[in-house]
Amino acid sequence: MASAAVRDELLCSICLSTYTDPVMLRCGHNFCRVCIHRVLDTQDEAGVYSCPECRVESQERPALMRCLALRNIIENFLITPPTQTEAEIFCTYCVDSPVAAAKSCLLCEASLCEKHLKVHSKSAEHVLCEPSANLEDRKCSVHKKILEYYCTEDAICICVTCSLAGEHRGHQVEMLDEASEKKKRLRNVLQKLITRREETEERVRSLEERRRKAQEKAAGEAKTVTALCRDIRRRLDDLEKRVLSEISRQEKEESLSLSALMKKLEIQKDELSRKMRHMEELCNMTDPLTVLQEPDTGDLYDPEDTGGHDGGDGDTGGHDGDVAVISDTLHTLCDIVTDIRRGIYMEDPADILLDVNTAANDIRISDDLKTATSIQQNQNRPETLQRFQYDQVMSRRGFSSGRYYWDVEGSRSGGWMVGMCYPSIDRRGQQSYIGYNNKSWCLWRSYSEYSVRHDSEEILLPHIISSDRFRICLDYGAGRLSFYELCDPIRHLHTFTASFTEPLHAVLWVFNGSITILGEATTGRNHNRN
Repeated sequence: MASAAVRDELLCSICLSTYTDPVMLRCGHNFCRVCIHRVLDTQDEAGVYSCPECRVESQERPALMRCLALRNIIENFLITPPTQTEAEIFCTYCVDSPVAAAKSCLLCEASLCEKHLKVHSKSAEHVLCEPSANLEDRKCSVHKKILEYYCTEDAICICVTCSLAGEHRGHQVEMLDEASEKKKRLRNVLQKLITRREETEERVRSLEERRRKAQEKAAGEAKTVTALCRDIRRRLDDLEKRVLSEISRQEKEESLSLSALMKKLEIQKDELSRKMRHMEELCNMTDPLTVLQEPDTGDLYDPEDTGGHDGGDGDTGGHDGDVAVISDTLHTLCDIVTDIRRGIYMEDPADILLDVNTAANDIRISDDLKTATSIQQNQNRPETLQRFQYDQVMSRRGFSSGRYYWDVEGSRSGGWMVGMCYPSIDRRGQQSYIGYNNKSWCLWRSYSEYSVRHDSEEILLPHIISSDRFRICLDYGAGRLSFYELCDPIRHLHTFTASFTEPLHAVLWVFNGSITILGEATTGRNHNRN
């Protein structure tokens, strides 16, 4: 049985109540799971976690370990109320030296050892029970008779006089043993309640974890959107300044050019006026000899002299690259907004694993089926219709509906391609390479240059790519396959659009390098697994 000291050891130092679902920190101190979760939640903002008992600090949120033994002790403690131990009850008649009692007699109100129990009366009036120090509690406080019955209506133990002539007369009564056995069956109910409570607590913990992840995801999405909007505003402001400056410069140049042309035309106009006056004078002369003796007037009018040109159209070009970058950033922001509208918290993880049965014999697949590495040694896998002849491997699963993304990390050396393809893609010959047919789409790295390919058509990417990590996003229903660079903030590289007619599988191509699928693929819609 539990003593007062043991009872104190079973108290949580946070809520000062008996432990509920006790857990232990690495330092060895125990707490209620809910209590310590609340304390750790308040420490999240500071980023430093400490034990409420010993104040030991850690930079990471400490893991909680369940204390099964302590929980069992608490449950037994709660089920069995604390009483005196048998060793503390001594025989009433052994006055010379204390001897542990074997039984107590309710009629005699005495405890007896084995020796005195042998000579004790065997009469039915002498009711024996387990050793007890409080025998008065086993008798009716009104009639001073042994409590033999249990009144089910008043939920109280009564004596025979109470049941026959007392206030419980006519009530439904049961023998103590019978009533006790019925109550003991409540242990099964208690165990079920304990199980339900544990399940409820587990659901609470699960919901708390989901809430924490939702908060982290929301914070991450907000940070990304803020960074993208800030970058767009900065680029737009910079582009506006440069374009306005270019417009102003061209306006000044055009103004100076037009001013010079106008001045030249004014001079020509004056000269034409002079020539017109001279011609009028000639026309008014009456003396033929004088008219003929005037200098030749054939150069007075030049029909080809147009007086110059009126200038050309202004050009504010030279900013196509800036516009392209802003367009890609807006594309990324648009995808994020679309995800948020569809519900950024409705994502279920789905793993992508490489299918060794499709792997070419010149690449090695890691044990976790996440990494493909180009090697010189032949792997001697059996040749089958599924297996690629050169450098490629396909994923086990395919996607025929829904929206997904998955991340990869490529090596800095060698070349690699990553993308998606139909399962009906050729498995032999150069036409089986992803991007070289109309059944696959890919991002290609070659000698530090990046491009995208589909059906042998290549589009070079103008971006300077510094990251080794990339994201592939598939919206099967919308017919969109997008590639992103996982930098800060994430940057859109290219989007293919098509009407997909078969399930799409992830596919990797490696040459003198390696490429790894990171973590798990994630979906925001229900999907079909093929």
